[in-house]
Amino acid sequence: MEDCVSGAAILKLSLLVFSPRWPLPLPRSVVSSTWFCAMLRRSAKGLIASVVLCCAGFAQEASLVSSSPLNSGIAVEPPTAARTILPEVPGQHRFWDRENFAFFGAVAASSAADFAATRANLENGGKELNPVVRPLARSTAGLAVNFTGKTAGVIGLSYFFHKTGHHKLERLTSMVNIGASTTAVAYDLTHR
Repeated sequence: MEDCVSGAAILKLSLLVFSPRWPLPLPRSVVSSTWFCAMLRRSAKGLIASVVLCCAGFAQEASLVSSSPLNSGIAVEPPTAARTILPEVPGQHRFWDRENFAFFGAVAASSAADFAATRANLENGGKELNPVVRPLARSTAGLAVNFTGKTAGVIGLSYFFHKTGHHKLERLTSMVNIGASTTAVAYDLTHR
């Protein structure tokens, strides 16, 4: 119960920052519910993972010499290591190789299963738990756009990681999405 109250404080602070109509009343039943606390923990873990991944991505960036007015008259020559072309890494692979093809097929299949289970639950009086998707869940077409966009986003993010040389993250993106969709399907099937 203690960390749920601190979670409520975090939520109220985020509402203060992002909402023009502060203070919004939060019922005590919502703040103390186990669903709310679990959602808040998952959101915090996702935010921490995003920050860590972004920091790792910025750490990979090459540093450039700034052209400030102080050193505009001085010609700065790049280090010799920057001018040499590195040989091809033996771990390089094509983006549409057999493994990615299998991963993207599994992403599409798990998204389709998630779509079908979510749609069936909504038709039987269930409620969409994701507040971002909730506006799209009012119609079958909106739900289909959501899951199609999610699949396209996973493939696009994997392609970005492939082009930037982060091949482990390229594969991990698909794995995480498959796991999340499979978990959502299992949750939908157990809560009918």
